[in-house]
Amino acid sequence: MSNARPERENRLDKRLRFRRGAGTAAAPASVATVARCDAMAWEHFPHGADIGVRGIGATRGEAFEQTALALSAVIADPGDIASDTSVEIRCEAPDDELLLADWLNALIYEMATRDMLFGRFAVALADHALAATAWGERVDRRRHRPAVEVKGATYTALSVAQRADGQWVAQCVVDV
Repeated sequence: MSNARPERENRLDKRLRFRRGAGTAAAPASVATVARCDAMAWEHFPHGADIGVRGIGATRGEAFEQTALALSAVIADPGDIASDTSVEIRCEAPDDELLLADWLNALIYEMATRDMLFGRFAVALADHALAATAWGERVDRRRHRPAVEVKGATYTALSVAQRADGQWVAQCVVDV
């Protein structure tokens, strides 16, 4: 049992080093920027034994989509996940922050119960209600090589806010 955690951390560290190299030159060393497309991006940020996920988009919905993509990237390379199966997800919460945590926890639940990974998302937000579709496929351990299992989204560093430049940022720490 004591050997499992160092092995898991080693696989996660390797995955983050690989992704850190894929980031932009302007990204600080403590941030692993993985995907950037015009106004949308997602990244990981360090947090003790866990990991932060952050999504950036022109709208709140895009930021939520990118945060979900960052969540998937903690586990496997999203580029290796086919969009064979769609799953509908709905959540409601009293505010944006709790809605983000509920959204990520709903994804984690669907991944665990369906033995799936998701690599594409469409999110529609109306006030504090979310209607989304996640596309993915069943886990193929040899092809996807999952690094860790995400246990849940936490309230640590939980934030949904619009920056001065108009971009939306949604983030939290996930327990791995």
